[in-house]
Amino acid sequence: MIPNISEAELEVMQVLWKEKRPMKIQEVLDSLPDTHWKYNTVGTLLLRMEAKGAVTSAKEGRTIVYSPQLGEDEYKQSRTRSFVQKLYNGSVKDLAVSLFKSEDMSKEDIEEIKRMFNL
Repeated sequence: MIPNISEAELEVMQVLWKEKRPMKIQEVLDSLPDTHWKYNTVGTLLLRMEAKGAVTSAKEGRTIVYSPQLGEDEYKQSRTRSFVQKLYNGSVKDLAVSLFKSEDMSKEDIEEIKRMFNL
């Protein structure tokens, strides 16, 4: 089962996914863009995520480093399924129709999607 992580925890996870290496709390903090979080805040988020099974910790000397246990693609697929289920009653077709009708999607986006699916 995929753990449910908060938006703040997701920001930390995105750093771990991007770096693809075990990281110290300070390294995670330094890699967070535009945040005013403190060291203890990041540490607390990592401890919560470890309890949920989203990250693992290991000792390197006297320091603890954290690594993602939850894969980025696995998480995104799970959240996407949940989103589609909640907003579109499980209909991927209705989601696609909504996206195509959206003013946010450019003609270039539509053409690229058509090429991806050989439409």
